[in-house]
Amino acid sequence: MKTRLIGAIVAIVLALVGTVVLTGYVRGADARAADGAAFVPVFVVSEEIPEGTAAEAISDFITVKQLPAMSAVPGRVTKLSALAGMVTDAALMPGEQLIKSRWVDPAELAARGQVDLPDGMQALTIALPVERIVGGTVKAGDTVGIVVAATVKIGQAAEDVSVSKQVFHKVLVTAVHEGTQTSPAKNDEAQSEPVGEIMVTLARTTPDIEKIVWGQEFGSVWLTIEPKEATETGSTVVDAGDVFK
Repeated sequence: MKTRLIGAIVAIVLALVGTVVLTGYVRGADARAADGAAFVPVFVVSEEIPEGTAAEAISDFITVKQLPAMSAVPGRVTKLSALAGMVTDAALMPGEQLIKSRWVDPAELAARGQVDLPDGMQALTIALPVERIVGGTVKAGDTVGIVVAATVKIGQAAEDVSVSKQVFHKVLVTAVHEGTQTSPAKNDEAQSEPVGEIMVTLARTTPDIEKIVWGQEFGSVWLTIEPKEATETGSTVVDAGDVFK
């Protein structure tokens, strides 16, 4: 009799425990399902974003959609501020979610690729800060314009004059490599971040190379992205009088 009573009590206890466990599991499954079904904001590409596009320029190319959490891609961008100073490492297609891994430092993007040196030309490499090569978006295979700025004596002028001019058009870039980073001086309050340099290799003839070297050595050199469709007319020597007239 006692044995039967004990057995009945044990059966009741096991049934209660099983009910509690099953109830907890069901509630947990419901909670997990609810978490997956909850909607979260996601940045989605609405119009193709070209390779090398700066994060600060994508507002017209994206939209914010509310998607179920289970549909949100791991590593997605939750705040656009997290992409500050970065560029796309490839073209982003409509429908893609913004993910952090598709964004890189401009210098990293620039340090990709190489093209052959045309016959009869020489290769010249110059190191330029990122801001002088269109934010670091220049890459091998591009054609660039070269602008030289310097302070020189013109004609019979008594004093040196600061001038600039686009001296070459559609110069082929054969290679781009990431250069060094120069840390700011301790007493330089205006410059709080390292300055990145990029090594750009250009294909040009002997006389042109001599002029580029002069500009790099005694002035400053800037590159523009100058595709074959770009016009070459209107270039002239510019001084302060031209800028502020």
